[in-house]
Amino acid sequence: MDDKSYAVEVDVRYQDVDALGHVNNAIYATYLEEARVEYLQDVLGDVEIEAVIANLEIDFLRPVTMDDDHVTVHIAVADLGTKSITFEYEVYATDELAATASTVQVAYDRESREAVELPDRYHERVREFEGLD
Repeated sequence: MDDKSYAVEVDVRYQDVDALGHVNNAIYATYLEEARVEYLQDVLGDVEIEAVIANLEIDFLRPVTMDDDHVTVHIAVADLGTKSITFEYEVYATDELAATASTVQVAYDRESREAVELPDRYHERVREFEGLD
């Protein structure tokens, strides 16, 4: 990702660390979520949708420990579909790439329990922020 990507700093918390002394693999999903929530709040503003995670992939490159103090999660849109959005992430600890990841979120209607189309305003705001055509 480039230096202009959206970045969120997340503290490494004591409860994130497992018996081996490094951040548990499941906690990375929480770090990604924290970055995604901030991104969506900043980019979408008042556009609200419900969405579910349809896919989550994480590649771990080096352990993160309490000594790292925090991670910086960079997030960018890789694909914007009619019903879904794919995000890519890079997780840095002490300026070293610790993990890469991607998620696919699908817009979801709770009552019908089906995927729905993302609103036009959602597309407009993401495209504007990301500089997409």
